[in-house]
Amino acid sequence: MAETTTYSRVAVSEEAAGLLRELTATHGKLMFHQSGGCCDGSAPMCYPVGMFLTGPSDVHLGSLEVGLDDPIEVYISEAQFEYWKYTHITIDAVPGRGAGFSVEGPTGKRFIIRSRMLTEPELEAFGLGPASA
Repeated sequence: MAETTTYSRVAVSEEAAGLLRELTATHGKLMFHQSGGCCDGSAPMCYPVGMFLTGPSDVHLGSLEVGLDDPIEVYISEAQFEYWKYTHITIDAVPGRGAGFSVEGPTGKRFIIRSRMLTEPELEAFGLGPASA
């Protein structure tokens, strides 16, 4: 039986996963929206579910498993996705002040993204590269 590989556009570092578990205990279920705004640059914005409403112009990038009952969903605006569609994003946490409305603001840590270009197999899996011969 052939093994099937599942690809994801998003991942989470151990540091960010730990912070997300702490924040979930305080704020309840969380979600991310990858910012493209002028004020927060490309900061991943973390909100309690229901505080930021996604719409038809948002793209679901994937789900983060951080050791909670429910995964943390990650979205990006469709316009921003056009710039990032060839990129894999890892959400990490580092010391610093969080973005204005993101829930990690008061913790002394902030979420950032680390990115890399998608690999050939990932490009093919997401319909962005030539099909295998």
